[in-house]
Amino acid sequence: MRQDYKENLKLAFDTVRTHKLRSFLAVLGVMIGVSLIILVVGLVQGFRVTIQNEIAAEGINTAWIDRFSQGPHNGRRPKEERERKPLTLEDGLAIQQLCPAVKQIAISVFQWEQTHTAKYANSLVEGTEFRGTFPAYLEVYANATMKTGRFFTQVENEHRDDVVVIGEDIVKAFFPDDDDAIGKEILVDGTNFRVIGVFDKQLAGFGTSDQDKRVVIPYYTFTKIYSGSSEVAFRFLAYTGQLDAAVDQVREVLRRRRNVAYDKPDNFSIQTNVEIRQQFDDIIHGVVLAIVVLSSIGLLIGGMGVMNIMLVSVTERTREIGVRKAIGARRGDITWQFLFEAMTLTGTGGLIGVLVGSGIVMLIPVVSSLKAVVPMWAVIAGFSVSVSIGLIFGVWPATKAARLNPVEALRYE
Repeated sequence: MRQDYKENLKLAFDTVRTHKLRSFLAVLGVMIGVSLIILVVGLVQGFRVTIQNEIAAEGINTAWIDRFSQGPHNGRRPKEERERKPLTLEDGLAIQQLCPAVKQIAISVFQWEQTHTAKYANSLVEGTEFRGTFPAYLEVYANATMKTGRFFTQVENEHRDDVVVIGEDIVKAFFPDDDDAIGKEILVDGTNFRVIGVFDKQLAGFGTSDQDKRVVIPYYTFTKIYSGSSEVAFRFLAYTGQLDAAVDQVREVLRRRRNVAYDKPDNFSIQTNVEIRQQFDDIIHGVVLAIVVLSSIGLLIGGMGVMNIMLVSVTERTREIGVRKAIGARRGDITWQFLFEAMTLTGTGGLIGVLVGSGIVMLIPVVSSLKAVVPMWAVIAGFSVSVSIGLIFGVWPATKAARLNPVEALRYE
């Protein structure tokens, strides 16, 4: 039996070599379909790795607390969210004091609806990420590492000093020929601040541009300048292995402080990095599934092309089939001969598609800033699917060939 399979496989390769152009045209759809799948999976996987690295870099034991629910809201939040009372500084201090699983909490104050500008001499940067916070910010935000200078102290915070720590993009815009920004004074929304530190540049990736435009000042300095309505939000760092316990403790404290009835939902939002990563993975899986389904249309067209070519091949080789049956070939031998031929056609097309798609994916990081990774499962799946296409669409031609009457086949001209 093994010898029969080897002979059928040899015959299949001989047929492909004999009709090169026809074979190429037959599997063109399979090649394109497999190439697209490899390309899309490579791009999506690269994007996924980038996001996961960024989330891990921000700290896996951290969580955000905000008055509003996280995620998209189509430009307008529900009435229930808009009517929620704001979080307060006292809420954050209570969390630090009453939640033993919380190692540290960064309390920040913003004015989301205002566009903030930073200015130095004749240079202007708009859309800065401007906030007031506490020194704990440096410990809670893993991506808040210092390139030069230092972060402000609690004494400077309590004295409401006009000091600022800025991101790399702000430095490049204001001091292109002077790397030492320390000690310079810049204007932020019309107020003078002395630069005491510069954050490290963030690795290129999703959502890093705003981080390099950070303008961070002491919390009490911010409230001194903006006496009107501001939004307070928290981010806390849990002790290792105690993130879930910390979330439960924080939820209990906030529900009690905000007078939420036991049968009512939270009127605030807590989101962990673990949840963000899971949500992103769910989105990625949905995108990959949708694209694979769409790419399968090309594979379906390719399979129909292979079936059509195989039916023509059966007709052309009717006499050959008759001769094989006359000298003892069984129906199963004829069936497997044509099935092997169909699977060899589509398998070859799939292999070329994998090589082309992988080559493009490996070229993308070289010619652009995008990351792209070809996982081994995608290569195996692409080749396996292409072979399966040949098996499925080769059944009818193979069955038709096996059912030919040997006497009539020998008389066929």
